[in-house]
Amino acid sequence: MYKNILVPIDGSDTARLGLNEAIGLAKSQGGRIRLVYVINELPLISGNVTGTTFTRLFEETRDYGASVLHDAQGAVRAAGIAVDTKLLEAPSGPAGEYIVGEATAWPADLIVCGTHGRRGIRRIVMGSDAEYILRQSPVPVLLVRARGSES
Repeated sequence: MYKNILVPIDGSDTARLGLNEAIGLAKSQGGRIRLVYVINELPLISGNVTGTTFTRLFEETRDYGASVLHDAQGAVRAAGIAVDTKLLEAPSGPAGEYIVGEATAWPADLIVCGTHGRRGIRRIVMGSDAEYILRQSPVPVLLVRARGSES
């Protein structure tokens, strides 16, 4: 049923919980996993960032994303599951927008992602890519909450 499982990751423990759930699903369904890391340029931009500083920060962020993808890819391969990766650059808008776009373009049968389960003002201030994905996704979404998440 779920042959193409899209898993957004960011190097967090919460994303790792989502990845672990996706690995279990892919094993049981005979599916494959596409790992996605989104580089969102907006947080890098501030009044103090010059062209060369921005370029350096962006390259460091890209290197970190590639490292996160590599490590996660190794975990999926170790479980015997077919996997590929995609590093997405998000020059504007929420990361969730690019994740939903990738789910459509691939095409994914399911998106599995970790969520912190933030509520109230913390969700508003910090944003929620998981909520965006849940509301906009053309395919089913499985949200895996972090242990000890807010109720």
